[in-house]
Amino acid sequence: MNLRVLRIELRRSAAPWAGLVVAAVGLGFLYAVPGAWWGSSVQWTSQWTSLALWTRVLFFYLWPLVAGIGALYGLRDRRSRMPELLASAPRPAWRRAAAPAGAAALALTAGFGLLVLWGAVQVASGPATYAPLGWLPISAVGLLALLAALLFGMGTGRALPSPLTPPAVVVVFLAATVLLAQNNERELPTSTTVPHLLSQLSPAVAEPRQVLLTLTGAVHLGQAFWFLGLAATGFVLLTAVRARQRLTALVPAVAGLALALLVLPGTPRGSYRIDPAAASPVCEGAVCVTAMHRDRLAGLVPDGARALQALRSKLGDRAPRRVREETAPRALGADRVLDPATVLVNFEDPQFGSARGDQLLRRLIGEGLAPSCSANTAWEGASDGSLLVQSVLASWVLGEYRLIGTDSYDPAEYRDSTRRAWDRFAALEPAEQLRRAVTVRTAALRCDLGPADKLVGEPR
Repeated sequence: MNLRVLRIELRRSAAPWAGLVVAAVGLGFLYAVPGAWWGSSVQWTSQWTSLALWTRVLFFYLWPLVAGIGALYGLRDRRSRMPELLASAPRPAWRRAAAPAGAAALALTAGFGLLVLWGAVQVASGPATYAPLGWLPISAVGLLALLAALLFGMGTGRALPSPLTPPAVVVVFLAATVLLAQNNERELPTSTTVPHLLSQLSPAVAEPRQVLLTLTGAVHLGQAFWFLGLAATGFVLLTAVRARQRLTALVPAVAGLALALLVLPGTPRGSYRIDPAAASPVCEGAVCVTAMHRDRLAGLVPDGARALQALRSKLGDRAPRRVREETAPRALGADRVLDPATVLVNFEDPQFGSARGDQLLRRLIGEGLAPSCSANTAWEGASDGSLLVQSVLASWVLGEYRLIGTDSYDPAEYRDSTRRAWDRFAALEPAEQLRRAVTVRTAALRCDLGPADKLVGEPR
């Protein structure tokens, strides 16, 4: 295949549509549909790994769509009513197939590259300071999966030249992605319908909700074997002219599947890992964040140091001694791993991540005195009860009542309840205030903190 033929294919055939559809559908979905890919610490333009994983989440829709486009493109010989003429031409079948396949693959690569580049420019121009290379295999395997779907669709369309073939291919690929889908509800993503090993045959990944989590090298290698075999089968089907050749075309896919099943991990812990370089602590004094959030350290240090000093003035030796970013993976709804010597910072909490100045100081003091066992993230929400207690105790430590802000379902009720609790707590003797604050902290660390009973007693 020479460049002139390739240019003609790109100008006069439907090949460019493969790339246009991927770029348009991908960007349209990310910008037109609200979701966790915006407004959270793992939004698709916040970090490099998040960018790669969110583009792979789109494969729930893009993978079947690209396979259908390939099947439609593979029907062109039949639609032109000249398959017999082309079959009798002296040129080898693989050379005839290389032109449309190469043009479509080039267009698809450009479309997916545009999608990734659009996000990469925003990540590079944003506050992210951690730039790993581990996101590149995630995107590279994703591109390979799209090319495999395209070639397999083209080969299927040529082997089964029927108007029903493209929609059938879309349905089969869509059913496969649904059946093999992983979810992010457990500590590490896995499937609830098929064994974890089989779920990795889908290029789509679960929605990322923990910014430090990434795929392992074994997943990249195993999926590369599988998609290379699928792509080779598609190309052989595209060039096959006899029934025996079509049967032997399945050999690469079967071989790729066998190799993939030998390499792919059988458990979620083998498939996902906390990126050690991203999670390594970066500290200034007693305040530590991960290397991924190094850019937040300067804003956290002053208020973190003030919070530790204020807590020590009230609790003495029982006060926490450090501020540290939370890194332990959790299942949705699972209790956080609390440490009495540590004030945990969770940047995946949208209210904590956006807190500044006095609000950040009060939230740190509140987490030191009444840490919430329930996390507040884009996927799960903690009750206002913990913030009510934190508001009261932070006001007690700082000597001035002020509410900790929250996106409450009922702001007026939250404001009034907190004010009533503060009035009752402020009326207590100083020794009794300290005793109740210690009682609340002990209960909170055991994940046994009620609404506000241990702080202000039963309402009269």
